[in-house]
Amino acid sequence: MKNLSIDIETYSSVDLSKAGVYKYSESDDFLILLFGYSIDHGPVKTIDLASGEKIPEEILKALTDPSVTKWAFNCMFERVCLSAYLRKNYPEYFKSYSTPEDSVRNYLDPTSWHCSMVWSAYRGLPLSLAQVGEVLDLEDQKMHEGKELIKFFCTPRKDGRRNLPSDAQEKWAVFKSYNIRDVEVEISIQERLKKYPVPDSVWNEYRIDQMINDRGTMVDRQLVENAIAIDARTHDSLMAELTRITGLENPNSVQQLKGYLSDHGVETETLGKKQVNELMKDAPDDIKRVLVLRQQTAKSSIKKYQTMERAACKDGRIRGMFQFMGAPRTGRFAGRLVQLQNLKRNDMPDLAEARELVRIGNFEALELLYDSVPEVLSELIRTALIPKPGYKFYVADYSAVEARCLSFLAKEQWRIDSFAANKDIYCESASQMFHCRVVKHGENGHLRQRGKIAELALGYGGSVGALKAMGALEMGLDESELQPLVDAWRSTNPRIVQLWWDVDSAVKQAVRMKTTTETHGFHFICRSGMLFITLPSGRCLSYVKPRIGQNQFGEDCVTYMGLDSTKHWSRISSYGPKFVENITQAICRDILCYAMQTLEHYFICAHVHDELIIECKEDVSLDEVCALMGKTPPWIPGLLLRADGYACDFYMKS
Repeated sequence: MKNLSIDIETYSSVDLSKAGVYKYSESDDFLILLFGYSIDHGPVKTIDLASGEKIPEEILKALTDPSVTKWAFNCMFERVCLSAYLRKNYPEYFKSYSTPEDSVRNYLDPTSWHCSMVWSAYRGLPLSLAQVGEVLDLEDQKMHEGKELIKFFCTPRKDGRRNLPSDAQEKWAVFKSYNIRDVEVEISIQERLKKYPVPDSVWNEYRIDQMINDRGTMVDRQLVENAIAIDARTHDSLMAELTRITGLENPNSVQQLKGYLSDHGVETETLGKKQVNELMKDAPDDIKRVLVLRQQTAKSSIKKYQTMERAACKDGRIRGMFQFMGAPRTGRFAGRLVQLQNLKRNDMPDLAEARELVRIGNFEALELLYDSVPEVLSELIRTALIPKPGYKFYVADYSAVEARCLSFLAKEQWRIDSFAANKDIYCESASQMFHCRVVKHGENGHLRQRGKIAELALGYGGSVGALKAMGALEMGLDESELQPLVDAWRSTNPRIVQLWWDVDSAVKQAVRMKTTTETHGFHFICRSGMLFITLPSGRCLSYVKPRIGQNQFGEDCVTYMGLDSTKHWSRISSYGPKFVENITQAICRDILCYAMQTLEHYFICAHVHDELIIECKEDVSLDEVCALMGKTPPWIPGLLLRADGYACDFYMKS
């Protein structure tokens, strides 16, 4: 046996979508109902565990045999669930890869587990088994009855009991067929994609990703519980005041509140945050208070505390917060459960003091000391993540890694020189654009903000619209200043602009001629209905069914099939600057993965964008961690990287 393809059907009273597979599988009532498998792409069999059948001994041994590669679509689910199953039912076959120093990873070693969903994502395909089957036009397609059958057999009824096979024998027979079909579809995906294998280097990155997910991050349960309780009290208090002021039966109703505002001369289509902020600029004090209360009651940050409470395992750690290859095109990680990628920054000068007040549940002091308790709770979300006893968090991240990478690829020398001298890129950009010396908090310091917004908005072909989306008008820039700002940035960065259009030309030629083209060290290969862009790391970006189409301006552009912003599989149009953005962000992702490998002997428990969060004992050198993280990968020599870090007793953004 070399390969074992697996699909399982399970039961647990824990909501998988809300709590994640780690919490789901440690529930006391967790069961594996069906175990579908195929040895070396042979006939698919299903073992009816719910009806008393047993997994054969050779399969039990294979689950922990490092010489047998285990395959599944989203195999984290199978690996974690089978870890729980073996621990409980076959402890003699279970082998944890935990160590005395890192004892929290009590799961099957991910080294010999490969995921066909990762394979699909690596080749630009969807993250859904059904969607992949449709896109690849497989002979074996996922059965559409599955969703209803899973709800029937795999989740509790309203009375808390579960439906047994004997309760609906015909449905159960179909469910077994569904289990077999999923293995068949998974095998078909492997067969279809075997000409385009995933490099071993990416599988090694996946192994590290699974280790980080298995390790998880500890939650301060006391803080979380009291934050939820304080939010409930705050919400009741704010709603009572809102009801008293407006006289509305339900001031939480958007329609009722819009009607109240209209009766008082304030018209608005929506009550979104941006619109409410605009309304408050000119509103009289009584209406402004209503709008402030609306903003505070509408804050959704408490949902993250609730997610932490739901998802924390019995040992107090949240696991499974990262989706490998979760972002289309670039292959960057996506967030799951708590969604660490969109947490509010920490701006409070007395963060530790406010945190302690929430932790001990001192609601009265919070109301007395702070204008907005919901705002305090929002700022404290990060701080609910803590290192285990006797350890600290070392938080290390790259300094302007995307700007450094883009500058390096385009060979924009003045920018490279600025990074080499550790200068502030926003000040340097403003200095180049406005032909004067710009110093942060000093000479011409007001121009730094313009340099910053230009850097953030214009690096990938953005224009006036991108500046507006970045908040240029809210920052005090006049509409008439925006186009000159775009022109100044582009004239200051001619090599970056040239990179956009060189890439645009190379991609178009590759797609038109079904050939290989090259520019700036990148190879663009169009064959077998795919466009590949080879990155310095050796990884490829993949675009499905590329062709020449027309953009909104009636000009030729490259289009391809992919997941759009609404997660639907559709035809997407692109052009040089967008491909440069994909390439740059993908390289930054590869740099972060290289750092994860370099720092693997430390205990990485989380990562956010270009930042690593490591559980360390206090005798570990922070300077050493930052030096290792800032090490330039051998596949991109000459790129100047810098990593900075800090130690903390709870997660925070310093």
